[in-house]
Amino acid sequence: MSEKFPVRKLAVAAVTAAMYTALSYVAYTLNLAFAPVQFRLSEALTVLPFLFPETAWGLFVGCILTNLLSQYGVVDIVFGSLATLLAGLWSARCRSKWTAAIPPVVCNGLIVGAVIAYAEAGFTRAFWAAWGLNLLTVSGSEAVLCFLPGIILVDALEKSGMARRLGAHA
Repeated sequence: MSEKFPVRKLAVAAVTAAMYTALSYVAYTLNLAFAPVQFRLSEALTVLPFLFPETAWGLFVGCILTNLLSQYGVVDIVFGSLATLLAGLWSARCRSKWTAAIPPVVCNGLIVGAVIAYAEAGFTRAFWAAWGLNLLTVSGSEAVLCFLPGIILVDALEKSGMARRLGAHA
């Protein structure tokens, strides 16, 4: 395996994908995974790239596996998952855990909000109103998850020493 992506990083990414998928499937069974107000506890994991950049790819894979269940179909599988990847890559470049929680809120609000608006209104004049509303609801629920359990998770990993033992970059 390449020294740029050692086995440990691959394992961290794979475990992240598994955790994201499992937590999202729980949200799905509770009917909280695919709606304008999405409350996937797995979204708290989207702050992890701040500590472990490789988790961006695990989040992407986990999101693809989750979005296979989406009623929004291929559009959500592609664009919803790319929103998570973009947010993860952006969060990995942030200088603090607080700013690292912002990219998932922005990317999911803009992109997933548009996916839901498209499903609701197509590309009619109503799309823009639907997109504005969904941008607010998706961003709002994403902010709750990233800034509360997401930041708590990062704090716990840092304080326990687990982040350092796993080779966190922050």
